[in-house]
Amino acid sequence: MMKLYKSLAVLMLLTAPLLSYSQGCEEPSSTESDDNGPKVIGFIQPQYETHFTDETTSTFKFMRARLGVTGEIPYDFTYYVMAEFSSFVSSDGNPFLLDAFISYRRYDWAKMSVGSFKQPFGLEVNTSCSGLHTIMRSKVSDQLVSPQRDMGFMVFGGSKETFLQYQFALMNGTGLGVKDNNSKKDMIGRVRINPLDFLSVGGSFRYGYPLNDEEDRKSFAAELEVNTGNLLVQGEYIYDEGSYNPGAGGGCGSDPVPLGDKRSGYWVQGMYMTQWMLQPVVKFEMFDVDNDIDSNEEYITTFGLNYFFNDWTRLQVNYQYKAEKANEINNDALLMQLQVKF
Repeated sequence: MMKLYKSLAVLMLLTAPLLSYSQGCEEPSSTESDDNGPKVIGFIQPQYETHFTDETTSTFKFMRARLGVTGEIPYDFTYYVMAEFSSFVSSDGNPFLLDAFISYRRYDWAKMSVGSFKQPFGLEVNTSCSGLHTIMRSKVSDQLVSPQRDMGFMVFGGSKETFLQYQFALMNGTGLGVKDNNSKKDMIGRVRINPLDFLSVGGSFRYGYPLNDEEDRKSFAAELEVNTGNLLVQGEYIYDEGSYNPGAGGGCGSDPVPLGDKRSGYWVQGMYMTQWMLQPVVKFEMFDVDNDIDSNEEYITTFGLNYFFNDWTRLQVNYQYKAEKANEINNDALLMQLQVKF
């Protein structure tokens, strides 16, 4: 029995969000070898999905297929490079560079990174891709925290063991692999406090100019997490207004949707890890693409079940019930994904 409890504890650590503020798909870490050499990391997520539209469709695909390398250079520097190989994610079907940054980590409260990485905005976006508790991120995260990746410079500090964690970044604001189109930079930040062992609260902001030097964009988010061991509850509210770049696309290959001048949404999810390595998950989300239009909200309820074969392999099954307030349509979905990390 004690062995089972120890296994569960390790599993919860591996599957919980990476509160050390990972800028990429995984947390960059130093290698365990004596020569500080590179360490190959990555994961693959083959997936089957059925969409119950007026004409039901189904397909096998790769949600993500990522391969990278990370390591440490004495002294105090780490590097992280990650590429996406799934042809279902890129617009042209070719592999592309996802993350590539160098970090300086001598001072716990003033670490620095420069390169291409995730924007430090929001709880769900900054949860590692292989650590998500449902197969899909919420629609509000994918559409309003866009671009999710960008080029820039970031200062950050703290950890899940400290009372305070913070990130502050200056970024292009134009998206992954795109040269900045104006002379101004996006300012993006996130703060998270851990007042109790089981409670974390935080907030994020973004202010920038995604298209030119005149039209600005303002975004805010608030987050909450309660983690009592086997039970995990999370939630987040996001508000966004002003100009945006539709060419930046949605997160993780999702198709961008036209946005109004003011848009917002929220998500909340709860899950419980059982002694059989089964984790039921329920997630509810709301997305309002244009706050100035009445009855414009879209609601998605996800019923999920995660099974963990071991520390590196899991199976996820999700059913998405979708409801549009103004005019409900047939667009529910069944998703099944097998993930292996290495």
